[in-house]
Amino acid sequence: MVMIMMMNGTGSYGAGRTGSEFDPITFAKRPQTILRFLAWVFSMVVFGSIVNEGYVNMGSERLHCVFNKNEDACNYGIIIGVLAFLASLCFLALDVYFPQISSVKDRKRAVLLEMGFSGLWAFLWFVGFCFLANQWSRTSPKQLPLEQASDAARAAIAFSFFSILIWAALTVLAVQKFLLGTDMALFTSADAPKQPYPSNDAIHQTTIDKSPTLIETVETRPPGYQIPPAF
Repeated sequence: MVMIMMMNGTGSYGAGRTGSEFDPITFAKRPQTILRFLAWVFSMVVFGSIVNEGYVNMGSERLHCVFNKNEDACNYGIIIGVLAFLASLCFLALDVYFPQISSVKDRKRAVLLEMGFSGLWAFLWFVGFCFLANQWSRTSPKQLPLEQASDAARAAIAFSFFSILIWAALTVLAVQKFLLGTDMALFTSADAPKQPYPSNDAIHQTTIDKSPTLIETVETRPPGYQIPPAF
């Protein structure tokens, strides 16, 4: 698989070669881009529903959170929704800039950041879904006029659950990208051309070639040797 990625021009950690031209159509079709867009939309639905219709009044100027009058539930949904909204935009920008990062170490840090943040936010969305669903189940029509904010509350709960799946999928993609980068590094170091060790025959032949030429002298001539006459 690593060889196929290299033949297709894929660089380290799942990105194209450094300086490659940006193709918006190809970028928009990537599964990671689609998931980030969905994470951006879902987070906007969660905090938007709570901010716009998640508070109701009881005949007074004071507003109460629709989730069992628990302000912490509304605040939690708004905070993680807004942060997920901003993070999705930041990671989209990072995905665009990622192929331009020439340093392998910087790419590794970016992938680790993406992997850690996506995993953390998948967990926080799970906590948020459980928290909102629990408080909504404890809310009775006697406490709050649920008809005023029931749709918003259900939308916040539903899209909190969807956000768990989206950020979990982003975590899996980040892990795969990290493992791909690690495999590429191992592949490069393992298959780098090495200087072959010379064989015994080659060493023997080199020794013969480099040995000094035998010069005949008077001392080295055998007895009775006659110098041939010059013509």
